[in-house]
Amino acid sequence: MTDALRPPLETLGRRWLTSAQTWADQSRWRTAAFEFLWFGLKQAWACLFGGLLLALILATHLLWPDDAPVARYDFLVIGALAIQAGMLAFRLETWAEARVIFLFHLAGTVMELFKTAHGSWIYPEPSSLRIGDVPLFSGFMYAAVGSYIARVQRIFHIRVRRFPPLWSLWLLAAAIYVNFFAHHWLPDVRIALFAASALMFAPGSFSFVADRARRRMPLLLGYGLVALFIWIAENLATFARAWTYPDQDVLWRMVSLQKFGSWYLLMLVSVALVAIVRPPEREA
Repeated sequence: MTDALRPPLETLGRRWLTSAQTWADQSRWRTAAFEFLWFGLKQAWACLFGGLLLALILATHLLWPDDAPVARYDFLVIGALAIQAGMLAFRLETWAEARVIFLFHLAGTVMELFKTAHGSWIYPEPSSLRIGDVPLFSGFMYAAVGSYIARVQRIFHIRVRRFPPLWSLWLLAAAIYVNFFAHHWLPDVRIALFAASALMFAPGSFSFVADRARRRMPLLLGYGLVALFIWIAENLATFARAWTYPDQDVLWRMVSLQKFGSWYLLMLVSVALVAIVRPPEREA
């Protein structure tokens, strides 16, 4: 944006916001509707990385020509790199956040290599930019979750109450990550991990600002809603054949609710990693 355009656009934005708030303040229903609108817009802004990547996955599924000189999965790698570069160039993420998100990217890629080798899911389309059976764009899907966790804290000015000690969060995250591998040979302890997360987070809550008032929500409810939306995004991504589960090979069907639990646990790993550079802000 040029300096010549910035002041008029900023002035127009302030006038629109002032007019909208004046309209909203005329009744409780308008106030609630306006706040809900802001909540949705801020959530969309927080998940910008994931939203753009999912849009790219869906668009290429619908529009990618069969005779394209570049494989669709390879194009997704290039697109994901461009999105990440743009996030940093426009300062939508800090470099410290990007480094930690990259750790989640690497952790996700390692898990992808292991899970595809065990037939948990497959990437059905050919590509050149891959490691083994895993195209390189897959790690960016984990990075998108980390990006959201980091950005939503800033955008909503989140503060936590009765949040568990960080060492316990990191210990839980390590146990979750190990179990994703170990359950192929040892008993699956995810029920114990769910119980541990409930004990840790049930007493806690967080407050956030969507419009002007500070609202409060239980931590477990907030984490559950995030996991739900990731699960919905996964359904869209598997419909677009970004990857497929064995029962989706012939005909697409909804991803099982068991994966909702898996995303909840993986999201906690992301929360733990982001907390390395951006610990949750605690209320006084």
